[in-house]
Amino acid sequence: MDWRSWHDEYDLPDSSLARRLRAVQERIRVALDGCPPGPLKVVSLCAGQGRDLLGVLAGHPRRDDVRARLVEVDPGNVAFARNLAAGLDGVEVVMGDAALTDHYLGMVPADLVLVCGLFGNITESDIERTVDHCVRLCATGATVIWTRHREPPDRVPLICDWFEARGFERQWVSDPDAGFGVGAHRFTGRPQPLTAGASMFTFVGYDRF
Repeated sequence: MDWRSWHDEYDLPDSSLARRLRAVQERIRVALDGCPPGPLKVVSLCAGQGRDLLGVLAGHPRRDDVRARLVEVDPGNVAFARNLAAGLDGVEVVMGDAALTDHYLGMVPADLVLVCGLFGNITESDIERTVDHCVRLCATGATVIWTRHREPPDRVPLICDWFEARGFERQWVSDPDAGFGVGAHRFTGRPQPLTAGASMFTFVGYDRF
């Protein structure tokens, strides 16, 4: 799979991916606007080209408060994200397997966790396992923003249930007829320690399902 060319659809304003990106960016703005004053930590799993977070940070009043780590395995996407992050001194783009917890050590618990473009590419059991790890990635009061397609079987309601069973409050979920699924949940619990050397999921790819 050519994951760099896959992102080309984002450049088509009326495409489903472009509309999903705008929805994710709006939830990022809402989350950043709602954070208390002071330094902020952000992590992004399978960050791709980083258009969601970086597209918001460039013009956001909290940009200098944010320290962010984007983890992505594809070299082309990493290069794109690093170029997009130019001028954002608090942003680092790490090339590596986003499933490995080691990449997030020192950056969690975070105030904002992005799990976008992942849940449609892993098994249901791994989706739940990743949701379970979010209690280790999130600070109390943190927001998780996530995506999942709504093709049958629509797993967005189930993913909401998984988050909410683990102390996350639903903040917003896109309408079922939007053509995409975007959710935002706020963590109300106490963060658990992140175990080094663990794997949160195995990336399969939607084309293999």
